[in-house]
Amino acid sequence: MQGADLIITITDRSRADQFASWFRSRGITLVLTALGQGTATTEVLDFLGLEATEKAVLFCVAPRSPRMVRQAARELWLDVPGQGVLMTVPVNSIGGSTAKEYLLHEQEGEAAMEQASTHDLIVIIANQGSTDLVMDAAREAGATGGTVIHAKGTGTELVQKFFGVSIATEQEMIFILTRSETKKPIMKAVMAKAGVHSPAQALVFSLPVGDIAGLRELDQPEP
Repeated sequence: MQGADLIITITDRSRADQFASWFRSRGITLVLTALGQGTATTEVLDFLGLEATEKAVLFCVAPRSPRMVRQAARELWLDVPGQGVLMTVPVNSIGGSTAKEYLLHEQEGEAAMEQASTHDLIVIIANQGSTDLVMDAAREAGATGGTVIHAKGTGTELVQKFFGVSIATEQEMIFILTRSETKKPIMKAVMAKAGVHSPAQALVFSLPVGDIAGLRELDQPEP
């Protein structure tokens, strides 16, 4: 396997079917869609006269292809503000030849030039209802916005063992795409103000981002 990526795309819910169809037209078999919410503050929404921003988060695994990312940027209008953002996270391995064939159809990924990652995806797992606390801390450290999806946690009894606290099973996953130089300050700010011993009880980790489209999303407040 020359290369494969997990492709994560965040866009408005009204465009979810369009994005999923675009990926399937490129031979990508499995596209998973989760419903999420943007994290624009109430003040910004009121100023713009907007309702809460409903998002769709799409996940799929595909052969590594910077060319396809460029095509997505062009054909899905990702370089137009507000249309969405697409990022790739490298996949190290796929379990089993059947799964590999199903996900990649034996297509080989493109050879990519070795380059330093310029962006990271910060993933925060926190108690339900903690988005404002987490995002307030993240914004103070330079985050411009994020997307949250709801999830149900398991293994919460282990948190009691390791951290000495109990957490709720209803969780939120908050995704913050950021430039690499602001990753550590944002993570430290979230851990300090919304960490395990706060009401949010947040766990924080980051993933390296390879190719990306929709960079303008990072340079302005999220509508």
